[in-house]
Amino acid sequence: MTLIIIVLIVIALAAAGAIVYGDSSWQEETKILHAKMQAVRRPIAPTAYDAREIETLPAPVKRYFRAVLQEGQAMIASVHVVQQGQFRRSETRQNWQSFNAAEFVTIRPPSFDWDARVKVTAGVKMYVQDAYAAGMGTVHAAVLGLFTVAEMHGTRELAQGELLRYLGEAAWYPTALLPSQGVHWEGIDDSSARATLVDGATSASLEFRFDQDGLISTAWARSRCRVANQASQTSPWQGRFGSYAQRGGMRVPLEAEAEWQLPNGPLPYWRGRLLDIQYEFA
Repeated sequence: MTLIIIVLIVIALAAAGAIVYGDSSWQEETKILHAKMQAVRRPIAPTAYDAREIETLPAPVKRYFRAVLQEGQAMIASVHVVQQGQFRRSETRQNWQSFNAAEFVTIRPPSFDWDARVKVTAGVKMYVQDAYAAGMGTVHAAVLGLFTVAEMHGTRELAQGELLRYLGEAAWYPTALLPSQGVHWEGIDDSSARATLVDGATSASLEFRFDQDGLISTAWARSRCRVANQASQTSPWQGRFGSYAQRGGMRVPLEAEAEWQLPNGPLPYWRGRLLDIQYEFA
C-alpha cells in the first residue's frame, strides 16, 4: 500500500511538473513571437481619423465609417483582446469545447497572435496558436503546450488565410480598415463591398456585408486555407459579427462566430465574445 501511494505521488508530481514546464515553454515562445512583431512595427500615419479620407469610398463603406468612427478618432497602432467562447475541433461531431484566449494585434505591418487554451478534459488543456507575423502564417496546437497534435507554417496558402483572418477581425480595430492603412475598397452593391489588403507578397480580399445601421454583419471569403486531418485545404469562409458597443471611442462587435462553407453545408467552428479590448493609439 505504501509503495502504491509513493507511485501515485510521483505520477502526480510528474504531471504537475509537465503542466508547469509546458506552460512556461509556451509562454517563452509567445514572448519571442511578440518581440518579433514589435521589432518590425512602423509608425502609424495619419495619427487621427479625418472624415475627408472616406469621401470617395463606396456608399456602404462610407456609412460604416460614419457609424463606427468620430472625426478626430485616434488611429489604432496595436490591440490586446481577451476572449471567451467555444471551439469545434471535429468536422464530424458536435464536440464544442470551451476556450479562453488572448490576442495581440499590430496594424503596421498587419500581424496578430491568437493564443488560446481549449479545454480537452478536466485538468487537460490544448494550447493553440494561430498567428500571422512578418508575412508568415502559423498554426500550432499542443496538449499541455508540450505534445504537438497539429502544426503548419510557412506556406503561401496559410499566409493568405491568416491575413484574411486579420482583415476579417478588423471590425474590432476599425481604423485599420481605412484606405490610409492600406485597405482598398470596391463597391459591390448598396449593402456590400470588397476590401483588399496587400502585405508584401501576400494579398487578401474579403466581401463585407453591412446591416441597416451601416455596421459590418458578415465577412466572406471565396477561398481560405484551413487545416483538416493534418493537411491544408481551401474552402469558402464566413464570419458573423454582432452586439456592437462603444470601446475606445469606436463601435465594435462584442460577439462573433466563424464557419467553413463546405459542399455538404456550413460548418460552424468558432464562436466567442470579447471580455476586454485595450487599444494602443498612434
